[in-house]
Amino acid sequence: MKKTLVSLCLALLAFTYNTFAQPLASQKVPLDPAVKTGKLKNGITYYIRKNNEPKNRAELRLAVKAGSVLENNAQQGLAHFMEHMNFNGTTNFPKNELVNFLQKTGVRFGADLNAYTGFDETVYMLPIPTDSAGLLEKGIQVLEDWAHGALLDSAEVEKERGVVLEESRMGRGAQQRMRDRYLKVILNNSRYAERLPIGKDSILKAFKPATLKSFYHDWYRPDLMAVIAVGDFDVTKVEQIIKDKFSSITPPVNPKKRVKYDIPLDGSTRIAIVTDPEYPQNVIQLIYKQPGKKEKTLQDVRSNFALEFYNAMMGQRMQELTQKADPPFLYGGSQYGEFLGDLDSYTSIALAKDTPGMKTALTALLEENARVQKFGFTQPELDRAKKDFLNSIEQFYKEKDKMRSANHVQEYLNHFLHDKPYMGAEAYYLFVKKHLDEVKLAEVNGLAKQYITDKNRAVIVMGPEKNKQELPTEAEIKSLLKTAGKDVTAYVDDALDTPLLATEPKAGKIVSEKPLAKLGVTELVLSNGVRVLLKPTEYKNDEILIKATAKGGYSLYPDERETGIFSSYLVQMGGVGPYSQTQLQKFLAGKTVGGGPFISELSEGVAGNTSPKDLETTMQLIYAIFTEPRKDEQVAKGILTNQKSYLENLQKTLTPEKVFSDSLNAILTSYNPSRAPLTPESIDKVSLDRAMQMYQDRFADASDFVFTIVGAFKPEQIKPLIEKYIASLPSTDRDDTFKHPNIFPPKGRIEKTIYKGLEPKSRVSLISSGEYEYSPENNIQIEALQEVVQIKLIEALREEESGVYGVSVSEGTEKYPSGHYRLNIGFGCAPENVDKLVKRTEEEIRKIKQNGADPKDIEKFVAETRRKLETAEKTNSFWLDYLDDNTFLGDDLDEIFREEELLKSITVESTKAAAKKYFNDDNFIKVVLMPEKK
Repeated sequence: MKKTLVSLCLALLAFTYNTFAQPLASQKVPLDPAVKTGKLKNGITYYIRKNNEPKNRAELRLAVKAGSVLENNAQQGLAHFMEHMNFNGTTNFPKNELVNFLQKTGVRFGADLNAYTGFDETVYMLPIPTDSAGLLEKGIQVLEDWAHGALLDSAEVEKERGVVLEESRMGRGAQQRMRDRYLKVILNNSRYAERLPIGKDSILKAFKPATLKSFYHDWYRPDLMAVIAVGDFDVTKVEQIIKDKFSSITPPVNPKKRVKYDIPLDGSTRIAIVTDPEYPQNVIQLIYKQPGKKEKTLQDVRSNFALEFYNAMMGQRMQELTQKADPPFLYGGSQYGEFLGDLDSYTSIALAKDTPGMKTALTALLEENARVQKFGFTQPELDRAKKDFLNSIEQFYKEKDKMRSANHVQEYLNHFLHDKPYMGAEAYYLFVKKHLDEVKLAEVNGLAKQYITDKNRAVIVMGPEKNKQELPTEAEIKSLLKTAGKDVTAYVDDALDTPLLATEPKAGKIVSEKPLAKLGVTELVLSNGVRVLLKPTEYKNDEILIKATAKGGYSLYPDERETGIFSSYLVQMGGVGPYSQTQLQKFLAGKTVGGGPFISELSEGVAGNTSPKDLETTMQLIYAIFTEPRKDEQVAKGILTNQKSYLENLQKTLTPEKVFSDSLNAILTSYNPSRAPLTPESIDKVSLDRAMQMYQDRFADASDFVFTIVGAFKPEQIKPLIEKYIASLPSTDRDDTFKHPNIFPPKGRIEKTIYKGLEPKSRVSLISSGEYEYSPENNIQIEALQEVVQIKLIEALREEESGVYGVSVSEGTEKYPSGHYRLNIGFGCAPENVDKLVKRTEEEIRKIKQNGADPKDIEKFVAETRRKLETAEKTNSFWLDYLDDNTFLGDDLDEIFREEELLKSITVESTKAAAKKYFNDDNFIKVVLMPEKK
């Protein structure tokens, strides 16, 4: 430990000295000395770091610099297929034993254990417990197997074809059809346009296993691989395990050249106008492509500060545009970032209100870009951007010892795959503090001329096919590119700097205090009736989470549902006190003050996050949310105008997904009008005045609110702020509750088939529901049933039938107004396989009803639940939600301490009883989406 600390100090000392002694442009970016790196003789790179968050866990990765861009014509889709096959049999884990073994350790397939294939890389992800003997070594063994031990058994390849083809099927639709048409345009007919990772169905159906083996042999080789291990372990031991496992991998004698493909820049402006009969939106995108910027020297790191500020200030301006009475688009944004193939891009995008509004949206984007080119940003804008940036870096620095291993892993992946340096939190913080003030306004303003040029541009216009004639033509787009923005005027900054509260609150008192010692919680009762639950923690150094909830919501206004739904949002976007919402964001620059009010159907409240240094400002904001809401008619008009336009677009072009979800929702809610989807006519019913009245009514009485505060604070230090800003909130001591609408799925058996969609794909939803006795004992049983059914259906429908890519099994329970439950099974598949897969699903459920769950599946559920809770309960967000939810529902706050007892109650017989009870054949809904009949 001492040696590591001394090494770190010397490295930081050298870094500081070099910064003073040499020009930044001549200094390479120093890498974080806390990371143990090396390269084996065969070429494999490794990164190892000890990190204790979360405890008793490690994050393992195998990164391969091989993706779809390396495929030959006969291999299109096989880089991704290879990723799948590494889960279907390796030297030490034949067939599906890998997934089976890991699930028993508490690692969830998909949620934890996963992988992805990109154009240039494939990455395998494995979180593993480190508190059981041999598990970490076995996890590294898994990585070694992935690296060179895939069996690629012909029978397993044949089974996996169906799974990958179903993944391809689920990706089909309007977006995919349009993407296939514009991709070659924006990628300049490069290799990237021809090698989408999913590949071609014709090849996936017919390739020979030898073709897959050829890809594996050519590209899964030591010089293209990195092993990354970060977690709660001994670094020296892990390094030795990696050397023992991976050193034996033999590099190929005559390796294929790893070609680095690029996207040629020819200086042209390329325009793609694409439409589709199932696309409901109107989107326009401008892409200004440029050679990628690499952070090789400290000067590059320093130059990127200006980029960060540019993006932040541009984002603020775009947001302000959407808050006008007549916004030019539903959404708009401009940002510089990475593109593809070692290119960067400055991208401007807008979601237009309708097809005729495309020109307005494009003009607005061009004008905002031109405004920055012509007049630049203002000094106050830059000052605020610097404050926000420094605040975020300070938080990063303060949390350096609490950073989760997965965050570190991503840094080392980026270093190996994309040559991005990792300085470490402390070195970067010191560098920012030293060089931040060097960035002047002229430097940031100069970026606009670099980013926005008439060279290497691409414009993509996407819209509904039936409105094709109303879309801007290529000639009109070129004309706008030349002329838009010539008459723009300078940006006017409307920032305010006045106290957030007009008058100081008159402090109340804490009238009682009760320790809940087992939970580490202190319960306060205030003079105005408010209850406060305080849970100080050490999970984060610079995080405090706050939530206040009361019963009521817009259920108390059953005939004004539309206004109720929008009430809190309209008021929040109006700002508080003297500040509009945009002015408020500017006022809070450099502070960690997040959150706002909410009014849901059954409750109202405030949710927020802050840091210890900004806690008082956050408390002031909460007080203002209760007492000084601000009505802004212009902002509200803009929000409602945009929302109506959005819904009109959805109505004009109904996608298969929307028709299916709306139909399913209608059935599940017994066609109750109060659960119908919003329509343009719904927006016409929304009244800002009435929204303000509802809001003021819901927040007029704080006495029934329960505040939950979790995080980095000491109770004695926070109590004066609670008395000043929470105990002073208005109180009428009324007896409030919600009016539950009593809307549940209908009883009986209902089956419905919906015919919508051009692609040969289907969606299936199978729902069982009924009355339910809400209790911890029953809750754990239905949770276990959900998980064992999901495990079994993945095995049956994916691994055995090869008929789906994924299966979702979800459960939901309600306590109020009376107990109700719902179990929902959903999957996508080929239309011709619907009946077969539904039948197989019913067979698997029938088996559990007759025999109970497989003991191995129960073991997996218990392990997964235990492991998930172990990490979750070391986070502030878990405790905030747990305390708030249990208080709202009136559940025992000590319920969490019964987890082990409840898990022991899961048996073969209990799952058998639960399956019989909850998979109720009398209350069953089956809804299927099929393609349109031709």
